[in-house]
Amino acid sequence: MERLMKLGVFGGTFDPVHYGHLLLAECCREQCELDEVWFVPAYQPPHKDDMVLDGVRRAEMLELATAGDPGFRVNRLELERGGSSFTVDTLQQLRDLNASHDLFLLMGADSLRALSTWREPQRIAELSTIVVVNRGDRPLPDRDEAEPGPGSGRRLRSVTMPGIDLSATEIRSRVRTGRSIRFMVPRAVEQYIREHGLYTSEA
Repeated sequence: MERLMKLGVFGGTFDPVHYGHLLLAECCREQCELDEVWFVPAYQPPHKDDMVLDGVRRAEMLELATAGDPGFRVNRLELERGGSSFTVDTLQQLRDLNASHDLFLLMGADSLRALSTWREPQRIAELSTIVVVNRGDRPLPDRDEAEPGPGSGRRLRSVTMPGIDLSATEIRSRVRTGRSIRFMVPRAVEQYIREHGLYTSEA
């Protein structure tokens, strides 16, 4: 019997991608023994309205950040689909296109706590193994606290990663105020931001 490909699905705005994102993906790949991690930039996340750049720019920076790593790929399906980027739709689309893939949905503990507010959390749990990442010493939520609903049969894995206090919001602020972002984002991403004059204002 052919072995299922273990595929990590890592969604987000990535506005911009930074080393915290990449370290999270690598820790999940290693600890869950994933074959690949796919970064899926959102077109319009339903729980977030502070996105600055369009999807093309964000995807291009992701491709620069992951270039040369055969275990990382950028998938633009949410950008191509348009509209609100619901995780359940993305997982279903990936399942329809790749029935032989075993899907692992990567998320931080804060996202797990909010999972019950997402569209069709039970279906998300049916389509994927949920991988919750514990950053540094932060406690993971109790299973009952984040349970999508009774009888969900959720598969849950936990991954630990070093505490790395980076945020896209802080990086954008540093660019806007002329401060360095060296060693916060890959060098190619830093150069892309500078060359295109990105994040010079929040407008």
